[in-house]
Amino acid sequence: MEQLVLHFLNGNHFWLSTDRCIYWQEQNILIVSDLHFGKTGHFRKNGIGVPPNIFKEDLQRLIGCIAHFKPQQVIAVGDLFHSRANKEMELFSKWRKDFSQLTFNLVKGNHDILKDDWYADNNIIVHQEEMMVDGFSFIHDPTIDQQQTSNYIFSGHLHPGVMLKIGSKQKLGFPCFHFGEKIAVLPAFSR
Repeated sequence: MEQLVLHFLNGNHFWLSTDRCIYWQEQNILIVSDLHFGKTGHFRKNGIGVPPNIFKEDLQRLIGCIAHFKPQQVIAVGDLFHSRANKEMELFSKWRKDFSQLTFNLVKGNHDILKDDWYADNNIIVHQEEMMVDGFSFIHDPTIDQQQTSNYIFSGHLHPGVMLKIGSKQKLGFPCFHFGEKIAVLPAFSR
């Protein structure tokens, strides 16, 4: 586990990890966004060259976060998966069976297009647009009008990052968390 940064919000402790997740101490919840499991298989099937081990590395990192924080539940704020079923999703199903005691919530994102019974078979609780916990809302797309809630919002979808200019021609991009007055946007968990 990499270094953690503590962020206080509405009397709650949120631990931000360089592993691109947030641990909500008071609720014992791990919050992640945009895991995009299945994207490696989808891209490679469509002739787009990506390293074959991205899924395994991301799943191992998720397992590491769960082992470190020991949450009672996970909230994925959208895009848990990237496309239709493929080999990576079979491996994810095996992982869910191994971690079946962990409550897993998904607030559906634009890429979460699997059939409802697939989520049910894998013990994933699906929230169509929003999940609320103790004065906080969890959504996927922060650009959708959220005026109907007075809750602080956690979202994903935008994959926030910062760009650093190195010298005259080189730039390096890094994922980041973005906290505003009423909304926080998580970086994509997927690498």
